[in-house]
Amino acid sequence: MTDMIARALRPIAGRLQMMIGRGVVSAADDAAQAQALQLELLADEVQDGAERFQGYGFTSHPHPGAEAVVVAVGGTRSHVIVVQVEDRRYRLKNLAPGEVALFDDLGQVIHLKRDGIAIESPLKVTIDAPEIAVTGETVTVDADTVEVTAETATIESGAVRLGGAGGQPVARVGDDVDLGTGKIISGSGVVTAE
Repeated sequence: MTDMIARALRPIAGRLQMMIGRGVVSAADDAAQAQALQLELLADEVQDGAERFQGYGFTSHPHPGAEAVVVAVGGTRSHVIVVQVEDRRYRLKNLAPGEVALFDDLGQVIHLKRDGIAIESPLKVTIDAPEIAVTGETVTVDADTVEVTAETATIESGAVRLGGAGGQPVARVGDDVDLGTGKIISGSGVVTAE
């Protein structure tokens, strides 16, 4: 009787063992509504068109060689879905507990750190919006070039320092200037330039 039960359960046990597996991404088709991956699963087993489930609001196009966790629906390899893709070649390391980061293979990073948000990129960063509002204690932009194109740019500040701290006052339209010396006679030191 025990042998009969064991024989009857053997196919079920095999299907259970094949339900969850690992694979390596060979290719990705990112044009469809659900991204489809080609995967290398077991030795000599290639799975085409495996649907990849991604979290709402997040998407990525993995490189060949990335690793995947797959689930075989019903325990049959004919219907495999991808529930996670990892690429340890590019993963950020040594984050503090609770930190989160979005990153890619080019070194572009949005890092939610314990002391603020850091955005790093070796490439151009573009913000395209009808209106931009920046608030906070201090906002730091460190770049070789910053371009601002707008119909109107408004800066509300107690001190505007063009070129850094410690510059000379800048004349505004309507300020009195001694034409002989070029010195500002009236105005304020709110705007300075080096």
